[in-house]
Parts: sequence; structure tokens; C-alpha cells
Amino acid sequence: MENAKPVFNPLLYEISLGEYEGKEVIWLKFPYEQELITMLRQNVKARWSSKNKAWHIPDSQQNRILCNLTPKNIGKQALSKIHPTNLPAFTDYQNQLTLKGFSTNTIRTYTTEFAQLLYLLGEFPVERLSREKLQSYFLYCHRTLQLSENQIHSRMNAVKFYFEKVLHQPKIFLDIPRPKKPQLLPKALNTKEILKIIEVTENPKHKLIIQLCYGMGLRVSEIVNLKIQDIDSGTMRVLISRAKGKKDRYVNLPESILHELRAYYKKEHPREYLFEGMYGGQINVRTVQSVFKTAMNKAGIVKTVGIHSLRHSYATHLLQCGTDITLIQKLMGHQDLKTTLAYTHIADKNTRTVRSPLDRLSDI
Repeated sequence: MENAKPVFNPLLYEISLGEYEGKEVIWLKFPYEQELITMLRQNVKARWSSKNKAWHIPDSQQNRILCNLTPKNIGKQALSKIHPTNLPAFTDYQNQLTLKGFSTNTIRTYTTEFAQLLYLLGEFPVERLSREKLQSYFLYCHRTLQLSENQIHSRMNAVKFYFEKVLHQPKIFLDIPRPKKPQLLPKALNTKEILKIIEVTENPKHKLIIQLCYGMGLRVSEIVNLKIQDIDSGTMRVLISRAKGKKDRYVNLPESILHELRAYYKKEHPREYLFEGMYGGQINVRTVQSVFKTAMNKAGIVKTVGIHSLRHSYATHLLQCGTDITLIQKLMGHQDLKTTLAYTHIADKNTRTVRSPLDRLSDI
């Protein structure tokens, strides 16, 4: 979500906030033009109100960004459930997150998780919570709410930020144990599946998107943010600017793609971003995800994976080819080598040569 960009030009769409059937919505009014309607439906799930003679979409974080509106950290209805006693603490919390320069997505996640604690506290001041009471709260998250390990980690991180960064109490969480996270392996596709996905994609633009996501190991946010100026065909390097963690990195441009890339550029003439939407600006993340899903269906691949699996496949296949793990770490933009090492479990050639004892029964 943090990588969503404004799509609806205020010169073409009249945009306003409001309510419809008791729910918060964003209203979009514009002259009846099929191109504007098509663009609307390609990017959001919009509904027409004959009474108001306007389209409306849910007032969500994503839709606010698409409409170039100020993102909201938490809705009015949710905010009203926080007791006035704890509203100053919540405001301080939001301000500190903003000053730290956290992404929109991180701010939204942290404020939502912190708000869950404040709802439960009622009029009890959050700053008066002891280590014992905090531990009881997380036990409640385990036993009563039955949150997953990842959900509890997220909630603990959010609450921990308040006590450490707002109240400056760094030791309060020292003795509160965290649940062990499940060790899930990245989901990758094999080379035959990748080739099939590319072959069934007929649209040159869509095909190029899939090829570059796999060929350079890009996140979907990175492919939509890719600018023409970031590509250097002379050195065959591509700058991935302000990626996850606001870090820049360089990746190698696949030589096999150069001819198709030049042909695409001459035909489409993109102005700023390599892949642009119908009315300029970067292509929408949802569109890219839809391109991959369509290709998967055409290729007849039934694995439950998203476009991020192309990035996982990139790292896995590099390992299988004998590429040094530290080089893969740099190309993937991983801060911690442990993240990259997860791919060694998929690409391990030694374990795949082990013959099952079931297969040996026929030798007896």
C-alpha cells in the first residue's frame, strides 16, 4: 500500500469525502466519458449512485492515495472507541511514527494495532501499564483472541514502539517472551513454469513486466516504480530507487531482454515511468498483479502463488546455478543474510539426490 500512487486526476474527476448508506466513501463525479469510466473500473471497485449522480468507492487507505487525498491512519469510527483519557497518548504515538519517517503502510499497521490495546483499556491510562499487565494483555491475545504468531508479533512491535520511543521505557519489554514464528519457505516456480507463463502472455507490455520481475528479482512495488532514467543499457545495470526500507540498490539488466525493451520503448514512448497507465503516471499495482494472475491461468498452473513468487524464483534459480549467496543478498536488497539463506532450503541439490527408502523396496 505504501507504494500506491495517485491515479485520478482532480482536473478530470471531482473528488470529495462523504457517506453512503452509513459507510464512509469517496465520491467521484465526472462527465460521462467511456475512457474515464474504464480507468475508474480498472483501478477500483466503484459503484454508481443514481440518487447522488456520482460514483463512490470505500474510504480506504489505498483509495485515498489513488485519489490524492490525505491518508488516514485510523478511521473516525475507530477513533471514537478510544477513551478521551488515552487520546493524547494516541496522538503522541502517531506524531512519533511520522517523525521517524515510517512508511504510510507501517504507520497504518502500527496505529491500528496500538488502538486495539487502547480500546480494551477504556479509561485506564495506557502509560500506567506495568510489565505484568502488558504480559497479561498478550496472553489475552493468545488465549482469548487466538491471534496467530505473526499477528501477535505485529501487535507487540506496535505496543513496544509506544513504550520505548514515546515513553522512553526501553526495559519494560525485556522479560516478555515472544511466540516462535513459523518457518515458512518462499514459494517459487520452476523454470518450465516460468517459461510457460512468459510464452502465454501475448501483450508485449505485460510480457515485459513478467520478464523483468523474474529476470531482476523485483518486488511488484519496484516494477511499478521503475523509471526510464533508472535503466542504463550501456552498463546493463538498473537502479532500484527507494525500495523497501528506503534503500537504493543496483540490479543487472538481462541481456536477453534488451531487444524487446527497445522495441517496447519505441512503440509506447513512456514519458517518466517504464510502465505507465492509460493516462500517464506509473501503472497500478493491481493491474500488474492481474497480469500475472491471467498468465498463470492461461498457463494452466494451479499453484497458489502471487507475482512475488517471480522474485522468489529469481533467487532460487540463481542459487541452483551456483551464484554466491552474498551476491544474491545484494541483488535482492536483503539487509540480513538470514533472509537470503531461506532460499538454500529450496535450492538444496544434495537433499534432492537422496532416494526414498520406499523406492528401494523394489531392489530387494
